[in-house]
Amino acid sequence: MAKRDYYDILGIDRGADTDVIKKAYRKLALKYHPDRNPGDHAAEESFKEATEAYEVLRHEEKRSRYDQFGHAGMDPSIGAGFGGGGGGFDMSDALRAFMRDFGGLGDIFGESAGTGSGGPARGSDLQIKLALTLEEVATGVEKKIRVKVLGPCDTCNGSGAAPGSTTDSCRTCGGQGRVRQMQRSLLGQFVHVTECPTCHGEGTLIANPCKQCRGDGRSERSEEIKVRIPAGVASGNYIPLREKGNVGPRGGPRGDLIVMIEERPHDYLERHGDDVLYDLEIPYHTAVMGGSEEIPTLDKRVRLTIPGGTVAGKIFRLSNKGIPHVRGRGKGDFLVRVIIWVPKKLKRDQKKLIESMRDSGLFEPPAR
Repeated sequence: MAKRDYYDILGIDRGADTDVIKKAYRKLALKYHPDRNPGDHAAEESFKEATEAYEVLRHEEKRSRYDQFGHAGMDPSIGAGFGGGGGGFDMSDALRAFMRDFGGLGDIFGESAGTGSGGPARGSDLQIKLALTLEEVATGVEKKIRVKVLGPCDTCNGSGAAPGSTTDSCRTCGGQGRVRQMQRSLLGQFVHVTECPTCHGEGTLIANPCKQCRGDGRSERSEEIKVRIPAGVASGNYIPLREKGNVGPRGGPRGDLIVMIEERPHDYLERHGDDVLYDLEIPYHTAVMGGSEEIPTLDKRVRLTIPGGTVAGKIFRLSNKGIPHVRGRGKGDFLVRVIIWVPKKLKRDQKKLIESMRDSGLFEPPAR
């Protein structure tokens, strides 16, 4: 399917300035953010789409190329890609971009690889899914997760050069990692700054690569990482762990690990926002005459008083017994929905008892 126009996505004019672009994106990002739309795949796609448009239009050079060539100008094969580039823009890219400009934590994820004035590229981000029980969501939990990452090579300590050898400054770019190209157009000459084709933006060259990692400076390993999950999270929420992703090649900084939250279905409880619903089956005589039943709430079992004359579908609310509010104080409620249990088979004497109840007329609804 063809991509939509970036200006149409953000709902702005083609001549909009940076402030207008930023405000338009922020409005859409907050509307479709996965934290506000847990489990909504359509909202996730809208969030990624808006962020992709913002990442291009906020950047002067990328916007110029887009205005001139359209989506074709964003092809990473011609050096104009962003983030993961073109069709590789995924949720981790979108979350990183949003947190960078609107997360309130500063540039928590750093700039994407390839920006700046040269040097080893930043490692890629990793994304994993972490399944939690409803009880873990209600209390919060610390988890130990094992992740396969690219870490520094043990032989060359991440430099990519064989032990005892050194790296040399790239002569093509003078160690800057970027080269300037003069191009002519109908409007005159302009300078285009691109990644150095010799050192690929690093500014250095390795004459004698490490045999263990073949000059990459990285090797795969398994790491155990602790992550603290706050109470009240929901499916679609994420927790960014800074510098827990892959190490960049040849000593580049680490990327981040993004932990996406998933909830496991519960055997007998349903979550509705921060409220929890439990279906309670009671016998007919309790519904008519009243009684009490034991209820398994999230933290302990409690007794619930059932008044006489309770009808099927009645919902009792136990205040402040649900899921904690992740962004505030207090909890949701624990809802108990009454279901009248009906036996499927009756013995002869039981049938006579029911028939006598029917014939008495006391158990018929009033006429309307």
